[in-house]
Amino acid sequence: MKKVFKILLVVIFLGLFVWTFGYLYKKGKTKPVIYTTEQAFTSSITKKTVATGSVLPRNEIEIKPQLSGIIAELYVEAGQQIKRGDLIAKIKVIPNMTSLNNAENRLNRAKIALDNAQKDYDRNLSLYNQKVISAQDFQRFTNSLATAKEELSSARDNLQIVKEGVSSFSGKSSNTLVRSTISGTVLDVPVEIGNSVIEANTFNAGTTIAFVADMDKMVFEGKVDESEVGKLRLGMDLILTLGAIENQKIPAKLEYISPKGVDDQGAIQFEIKAAILSMKDLYIRAGYSANADIVLEQKDSILVISESLLQFDENKKPFVEIETGDQQFEKREIEIGISDGMHVEILSGVDKDDKIKSKPKDMEKPQKPQSQRGRGGKSS
Repeated sequence: MKKVFKILLVVIFLGLFVWTFGYLYKKGKTKPVIYTTEQAFTSSITKKTVATGSVLPRNEIEIKPQLSGIIAELYVEAGQQIKRGDLIAKIKVIPNMTSLNNAENRLNRAKIALDNAQKDYDRNLSLYNQKVISAQDFQRFTNSLATAKEELSSARDNLQIVKEGVSSFSGKSSNTLVRSTISGTVLDVPVEIGNSVIEANTFNAGTTIAFVADMDKMVFEGKVDESEVGKLRLGMDLILTLGAIENQKIPAKLEYISPKGVDDQGAIQFEIKAAILSMKDLYIRAGYSANADIVLEQKDSILVISESLLQFDENKKPFVEIETGDQQFEKREIEIGISDGMHVEILSGVDKDDKIKSKPKDMEKPQKPQSQRGRGGKSS
């Protein structure tokens, strides 16, 4: 019984050995590689680069007061359409105590001067009527009285300006009334009634009461990398895609390229601007993010091949492999033109009838994971 058992173990061992040897032989045997082919075809290629940025009004201004004070009235709100000269706000002046004191003192002095001038005039008028003094001498007192009256009127106006920011002669041109300097849309009103505002001067930019812009004239402002800016030229066509408006292409034309780059997170970027040519009844809000496709070069109805078919020799010259027989290929140098990253233009070296070596057939079909092949081998 033991002898039979030993013989059985030997047979099983030899069987496993033969099976393993055969399995490894079949697995190690290399299958012939069969390549697919592709042909050149006629198409169009557009070579472009992309700039990121936003859409902004061409003419956006900040409305600021001409004097300091407190917002007494606001006449506009964001989104409202206004015309040049329309009222935006009214300022209530808070007088400076020093200026107020000086203006009141000036008014008091003007009253005293007028009282003295009036007395001199009345006294000398009697003498002039009695022909005691000449008309030439009396003229001096007449002039002094007129000057005193004018100074009193000026002092009163000055005091009113200090107190209220407006004089009796200014009328509608009062500095307390803030008006728009352009026609357009109110983008923002960053103040409220009761807020203090400061006039613009040498030392202070002043408080902005409202932002107003002409929304009919919009521009794209963006940045391009230094590796692309050398390819740009003024007048190039751009196609804008707005993040807030889907499936809408907006044409624009490049009108500005910055002569100086700026460091943006370690990369040198150059600012560009492009005029939006047509909005096609779209309402574009200021500040929409946008991507601009800049057309560097475009060719229509040209002979192209897939860029994946290209190969390069040690001298970086492009070539392809052309089928000469059944899975027989020969190297052929070619001349290429523009490329969009997917397809490349063929200037010479390839015709439409030529069959160009592509990837092996096995690469076109998804292969089973190695773990599945392993389990299959083990189960057999």
